[in-house]
Amino acid sequence: MLRPMRNYVELPRPWLLVRTIVWSLGEAVGLPLVAFLAADALAGPDAGLLAGLATVWLVLGVRKLVTGQVPGLLMISAVALCLQTILVFATGQDWIYLLQFPLAKLVLALLFARSAPTGKPLIARMAAEMTSLRHNCAANTGLHRYFRGATWLWAGIFGLLAVIFAALVATEPIPMFLLASSGIYIVVIGLGAGVSAVWFFAVLRRHHLRLSFTQA
Repeated sequence: MLRPMRNYVELPRPWLLVRTIVWSLGEAVGLPLVAFLAADALAGPDAGLLAGLATVWLVLGVRKLVTGQVPGLLMISAVALCLQTILVFATGQDWIYLLQFPLAKLVLALLFARSAPTGKPLIARMAAEMTSLRHNCAANTGLHRYFRGATWLWAGIFGLLAVIFAALVATEPIPMFLLASSGIYIVVIGLGAGVSAVWFFAVLRRHHLRLSFTQA
């Protein structure tokens, strides 16, 4: 529960924060990956892909029934797996299959951009879900502007990756595409995360927001 203070931002204590992040990643990425690997070992990659897709939608359905809400990261994972599965089964041509990479990033860019101008930007949702960040956004317009701006930032990052990956699909052979796209993805995502973190702490200082740790 938020304390009755205006300038207040809370995070769980480090071990609770790690547990929350691991749980979020586990249900959005870990469980579908385990299902994919198990089905792939038993019946091949197509079965693995279907098993991963079924698992993420099963988790999504359970979340909706139990809590009434679907975490943003879980929805992103479900959308990306749907797109990948459609492309895998729609064609056997390698270059069309590789379109999943730029198309997935384009979908992410649109999801972030769609939520940025709303009262619940996607970055704010993901911060609450993945890190249990607690704040009174309505009491501090600077913090709300940060979440909107950071959501636009990530929409731009995924849009940029979509363009880069599309260019690589069109110009590079598959081995070079996979190598280059992996390296570019790690660098760009790392830079985006670093900029977001520095920006967040700058906003806290500028608006005299006190960051503290809670027991739960």
